[in-house]
Amino acid sequence: MSGAVDLSPLKERASAPPPPPPSGGDGAAPGAIAPIVDVTEATFETEVLQRSMQVPVIVDLWATWCEPCKQLSPVLEKLANEADGAWVLAKVDVDANPRIAQAFGVQSVPTVVAIAAGQPLADFQGVQPEPALRQWLDAIRNAVAGKLSGPPGAEPEEQPADPRFEAAEQALENGDFEGAEAAYQLVLNSEPNNTEAQAALRQVRFLARASKIPEDAIERADAAPNDLEAQFTAADAELFAQQPEAAFGRLIEFVRRSAGDERTAARTRLLELFELFDAADPVVVSSRRKLAMALY
Repeated sequence: MSGAVDLSPLKERASAPPPPPPSGGDGAAPGAIAPIVDVTEATFETEVLQRSMQVPVIVDLWATWCEPCKQLSPVLEKLANEADGAWVLAKVDVDANPRIAQAFGVQSVPTVVAIAAGQPLADFQGVQPEPALRQWLDAIRNAVAGKLSGPPGAEPEEQPADPRFEAAEQALENGDFEGAEAAYQLVLNSEPNNTEAQAALRQVRFLARASKIPEDAIERADAAPNDLEAQFTAADAELFAQQPEAAFGRLIEFVRRSAGDERTAARTRLLELFELFDAADPVVVSSRRKLAMALY
C-alpha cells in the first residue's frame, strides 16, 4: 500500500447518525483513551479519524483466518497497553469491514497503518519482530510530536530545563562544537541510553564536519571516486545542502564497488547519516533497501 488513501467514503458512511465523541472504552475514566478499540465502518470516523487528531492511531487490519495476524496482533496489543494512551491500536476485521480494507488498498493481511491528523503516515505488511515494531512506533511518535492535541484533558508537562543540555546548547550557539560534543558526551557517560543526548551528539558531530567542508568538495570527490575521505566530505556537503538522496547514493555506490575496511567504513558512515533523519523518512527507507542490495 502506498500513496494517498481516500477515506471519504468511510466518512460518509459514519456521518449518519452523527458520531458521539470517541469513547474511553469500557471502564475507562471520563476523558481517558482506551488503548485498544475494535473498529467498524460505522465507528471508523470517530475511533480513527477523530481520535487521530489527539494521538496517533495504529490501524491493525486483520482476518480471523490469517495465521500471521495471530502472531502480530498480540504484540501490538501488548505495546498499546504499555503506551498508556500515547497512541491507540484500532483493530479492523477486513472481512467484516471490506470498505475499510478497500479504502486502505489492502492487498494482504496483516497490514498496519499509522494515522495522524486524519492522514496515513506510514504502513507495513506482514509480521515484524517486537524490536522493529518498537522502533517503528517511536518513529511515528517522533514524527507527530507537538502536532496533535493530546488526550482529552491532558495538560502539557513543562519539563525543567536540564543544565547539562543548556551548557551544550550555549556552546553550540558560540560555534564551540568541541564544547558542545563534550557536554553531550558527559550526559551519555552517566546516561548511555539518553536518546535526546544521542541524537544531539550526532547532530553536533555532523555540524562540526560541515563547518570545515571546502567549496569544491563535490568536484574533488567526483574526480577521485576511490578516495574514501573525499566521498565522506562530499556526502556531508550534499547533506548540508539538503540533498540527502545524493549523499546516501554516493556512499552506497562506494560500498557497492569497494571491499574490506574501506567498505566497512563507508557502510558505518552511511548508517550514522541515516540516524540524522526520522527512521520512517522515505529517502532513508529507500536508501536502506539500496544499501542492503549493495552489500548482498
